[in-house]
Amino acid sequence: MSPPGGPRPLFPGIGGGLRLLSAFTVLLSLAMAVPLGIAALLREAGMVRAFAVSMAAPLPLALPVLFVLTRKQRIRFAAADGFLLVFFIWIIACLLGSLPFLFSGAMPRLADAFFESASGFSTTGVSLCADVEALPRSLLLWRAMSHWLGGIGIVMLTVALFPLMGIGGFQLVKAETSGPEKEKITPKITATAKILCFLYLGLTALLAALLALGGMDWLDAVIHAFSTIATGGFSSRNGSIAAFSSPFIEWVCIVFMIVSGYNFALLYQLLRGRVRDVFRNSEGRAYLGLMGAASLAVALSLCSAGEDFPTAVRHGFFHCSSIMTSCGFTSADHNLWPPLAQGVLFLLMLVGGCSGSTAGGIKVVRWVVLFKQAMNEARRLLYPRGVFNIRLNRKVGRKDVVYGVAGFIFLYFVTAAAAFLLVAGAGVAPWDALNAALVCVGNVGLGLGNLTGGAVLASCPDYVKWGLSLVMIAGRLEIWTFFVLFTREYWRR
Repeated sequence: MSPPGGPRPLFPGIGGGLRLLSAFTVLLSLAMAVPLGIAALLREAGMVRAFAVSMAAPLPLALPVLFVLTRKQRIRFAAADGFLLVFFIWIIACLLGSLPFLFSGAMPRLADAFFESASGFSTTGVSLCADVEALPRSLLLWRAMSHWLGGIGIVMLTVALFPLMGIGGFQLVKAETSGPEKEKITPKITATAKILCFLYLGLTALLAALLALGGMDWLDAVIHAFSTIATGGFSSRNGSIAAFSSPFIEWVCIVFMIVSGYNFALLYQLLRGRVRDVFRNSEGRAYLGLMGAASLAVALSLCSAGEDFPTAVRHGFFHCSSIMTSCGFTSADHNLWPPLAQGVLFLLMLVGGCSGSTAGGIKVVRWVVLFKQAMNEARRLLYPRGVFNIRLNRKVGRKDVVYGVAGFIFLYFVTAAAAFLLVAGAGVAPWDALNAALVCVGNVGLGLGNLTGGAVLASCPDYVKWGLSLVMIAGRLEIWTFFVLFTREYWRR
């Protein structure tokens, strides 16, 4: 149905949208200066050329649009237009992020390079590279940086860095952030974005320092700090965290994976001393409770298989926090674990972390909403005339939240089913195809079976890689932002 007064054009100010996209392109190109500097420092001549060309390639198109064609344009748009802008921003990010892989020769096929870039920016962390230690160190840093930039939300970074350009920021953030309810930390969205960015940066710096203290060299520490805080999972070692054989590093990663899977708005409130509000949060309590219960269940399963209790507890907490927060690190080969332990990990893949975090998956708050609604339906059978509402954070929740959650979960599994058929149609075994689908739509990165090494997906045809790349982007954008673009009503506005 058209709005009063007739249909509204898709972009009231298309110049403003182009200005935002070109500004983002320039910003992301400049971000490559960091791995370029590392490549020069490490004397990786091939990577210096690759990053220099990757930085320069988009500028002849982006700079004239930004400073000449749209110089006087203000960036203003309606909330619905934010969906399309966000989608274009993520496509541009993945395309630009793929250039260093292409120009370095590490991944000469565009489908492979785009998949690796999409896996990075979506914080999925599944790689097509079987031997990451053979990659140049600066390229490994770029992989981790793509996690770090995508983790906080490229849209949030854009809004924080362009407060003077007239950007209607909340429309963009509303289209990108996760969870059924979105709240501002401060009245101004630009201030909120800056607070989240500083918190994100502070956690990254602290983790990098602790990892270096634990024995990692400075570049490994930065790479794994980027991947951990972003809950991405790209590592500089083939064996992931297990390659360092350090219980200290594993426990440090456990703590920061759990923190990164927690709601960043609640972390900020905790830093402000509002402890009571944090512990009243329904999702936060469920997240920590489920994490603890699942970790102990895995630990007991490992003990029954003969592993000593301290090691079993460490592995249990590490892998449960890794898969629930969608980080994807490993400290042991979980494919050799007892079926019960693997079953717990598989179920956690469907749960995800908290809303308002860098974690992927369905998100704990949605499962909390469905659980409370199920309890209300059971009560309604006993008291047919009763009126029951779900309560979140000790407040009565809106009924439309339940409908939104149900719709999201339906689309989530429809997307997973489509991805499953796509991969299975390429001749992949059903169990591996199912893992690939759930890993990509949930941005988990840590699968069961043969998927962990990436060899299964690397051998797939290009159309599978392109399809799964879109699935990863859709999962990172919380499904709705992606699917709304394919509705007839959106283009009839």
